[in-house]
Amino acid sequence: MVVVVDGMGGDNSPHEVVKGCVDAVNEYSDVNIIITGPHDKIKEELDKYKFNNEKIQILDAQDVITNNEHPVMAIKRKKESSLYKAIHLVKENKADAVISAGSTGALMAGATLIVGRIKGIDRVALSPLMPGKNGPFMVADAGANVDCKPQYLVQFALMGKIYLESVLNVKNPTIGLVNIGSEEEKGNELTKTVHKMLKETDFNFVGNVEPRDASNGDVNILVCDGFVGNTMLKMYEGVASNIFKMLKDEIMSSTRFKIGGLLLKPIFEKFKKKFDYAEYGGSPFLGSKGIVIKAHGSSDARAFKNAIRQAKTCYDNDIINKISEQLESIENTEEKA
Repeated sequence: MVVVVDGMGGDNSPHEVVKGCVDAVNEYSDVNIIITGPHDKIKEELDKYKFNNEKIQILDAQDVITNNEHPVMAIKRKKESSLYKAIHLVKENKADAVISAGSTGALMAGATLIVGRIKGIDRVALSPLMPGKNGPFMVADAGANVDCKPQYLVQFALMGKIYLESVLNVKNPTIGLVNIGSEEEKGNELTKTVHKMLKETDFNFVGNVEPRDASNGDVNILVCDGFVGNTMLKMYEGVASNIFKMLKDEIMSSTRFKIGGLLLKPIFEKFKKKFDYAEYGGSPFLGSKGIVIKAHGSSDARAFKNAIRQAKTCYDNDIINKISEQLESIENTEEKA
């Protein structure tokens, strides 16, 4: 397969991007990579490593889309940017997947306007995996769609189900609806309608899930609109970051605590690994006609390599066609609603 990577996306580009790509082609023999960005800069980074030169190509792109630009306007106007050229390769079927740690909004706009949506899907959904006490769980949508219609959330559930079954080998994953209470009658008009629709599907729907219970990881897929999902995501990241900082401050506050910290270091490292976004690679935009993966803005080489692995798994499991084939169940649900 061919993966195109935005060489200038993210806080650590292009050096961490390039290193991650090199690590990926050295590990995955059936993956070829195209890196978009200024040719000289990308080549300078590539020259630092040993790899099969035929496995990585450079597509020159002299412009960059920043996080401060209007996403739709930027993707329409900056056709010489590394992000636009990367996305367009998927549109032209010259690449099977695109990965970027750059502007989330611009990547979403590209996934929707350039690559296009799967027939029958109304909106693409940003669908990250989050670490939970009893296992990772998916949030769909985590920010792509602030305002949603009920059928969007049912489609998010379907796409999340197919992704977890195909990519993570989770059999018949549980699906919950994020709400302010576990009772069926709780919530606004959107969640009440979605609850009814999900009950009528053949999904493994377990009902409403309160945000405080999300981190247990007992429910595999949490469905919500993008406003709620993005708020959950950022709150979760902030709390995790502050817990680690507070623990470190307490451990360093006395000699006795420092000694105890050394004894507990293996446990802390194992715990921190569970909350490391680099382990998951990135968040897929489910619903796009191509494999589109958003890597974290501060991704290092390991995160980029894992994002490439994630794209490869999606490709190997034919996830785009699987979503297309199962849309009939959504249409039947909408007819009953």
